[in-house]
Amino acid sequence: MKALLASALLLIPCFWQSRIQAGDLSSHVYNAWLARLVAQGQAPGLSLVHLNTNILFDWMLSAMPERLAVAIAVLIFFWGSFAFVSKASGAPAWGMAPVIGMLAYGWVFHMGFFNFYISLGLSFAALALAWDWNPKLYAAAAALLAVAWLAHALPVAFVIALLAYKFLMRRHLLVLSLMAIIVVRLAASARFRTQWFASQILSATALDQVWVFDSKYGVVILGLLLIWVFALVLAIKANKLSAIPLHFCVLTSFGLLVLPSEVLLPNYKHSLAFIADRMSLALGICICALLAGSMNRRMQHYLTGVVVLVFAALLFRDQHTFNEIEDRMQKLVATLPPNQRVIAAIETPTMRVNMLTHMIDRLCVGRCFSYANYEPSTAQFRVRVDGPNGIVAPTYGESWALQGGRYIVRSTDLPLYEIVLDKHGEMSIIQPTAGMQSAVSFWEPL
Repeated sequence: MKALLASALLLIPCFWQSRIQAGDLSSHVYNAWLARLVAQGQAPGLSLVHLNTNILFDWMLSAMPERLAVAIAVLIFFWGSFAFVSKASGAPAWGMAPVIGMLAYGWVFHMGFFNFYISLGLSFAALALAWDWNPKLYAAAAALLAVAWLAHALPVAFVIALLAYKFLMRRHLLVLSLMAIIVVRLAASARFRTQWFASQILSATALDQVWVFDSKYGVVILGLLLIWVFALVLAIKANKLSAIPLHFCVLTSFGLLVLPSEVLLPNYKHSLAFIADRMSLALGICICALLAGSMNRRMQHYLTGVVVLVFAALLFRDQHTFNEIEDRMQKLVATLPPNQRVIAAIETPTMRVNMLTHMIDRLCVGRCFSYANYEPSTAQFRVRVDGPNGIVAPTYGESWALQGGRYIVRSTDLPLYEIVLDKHGEMSIIQPTAGMQSAVSFWEPL
């Protein structure tokens, strides 16, 4: 009964607005529709390829409504994480459940990285199953990791590394592992094109997960910090800091601080990006595992409740704003002739997650073509560009230029429609001509 109630409360943000606003979600929904067109032979110049990773959520969107797919993803992440936190702390982690729920709706969720998100939840569930070295549970853990791989490879590799560390844990292993992370950093930088960002310093605390949009989320960061510090002080006083979760936290945090957050892998046309930003969610769950056993004071529960409610209120307000913007954009798109190419390059310089980047994608489903759609040209997704087409920009460089207002329109791109905003947020549609530079709008909707 407690689990059912927790699940019901957890899913409220999936249903409290007219649409779920989650960044790349709009792109995933649009490309699931585009994949159907390709399969039906209605998208010349595009093809479908077989993938064994980074595909599970896209399959889900092809088989079920968007809202249901997201709700399932949230439940997978939350309960997989809860299982790991409970196993690592030695008891059901109900005291830490609200924090896990808050992390479930943090930066990764609102960026729309749902393949990574699902994979992390499944991988943590596998880690919980394999925690006690019970051979009867190995097959179930392996099966979960296989399914997690279909979603995203990075969390699977992360959890396998944690399991190996737990199995091999000996004196000095922590120091050797920290040195190994440095070696990996040097080797990766020598072999691939990589990039490190100063923002990784905050990622190494996991607090960046609750910094979703703008500066007002600083109060939530402070609240989460107080929750964790309060629990840490109690754990130290009671000598309850378990070695394995502590080592997991240290290693993950050090990796986020040292390893590059962007790597261009062979055969890809776009870097694997936001690595540290994604993996800070894994660190957040490891911190919950370390401190869950010390979340037993009434004052801690009150503090956690207040922080979660403030976080939920901020999200509700901001998502309402984004849905109003999408309503306005939808009305503009409805005025266009069918099957037109449309772009909407809108920059929001002060927001950590730009919810307007892919907003046009979802609105184009069944109506138009999002010409700046980035997925087909990256070689990271199942829809690929094969040749000339009137549906999507043929290269990632051109897609990126369209998204940033740096593209020089060609005659072959026409007719092309651009949604632009003035400084007051008023929307309109313009039609560029050949030789013109594509438009970009700068706006702060919050």
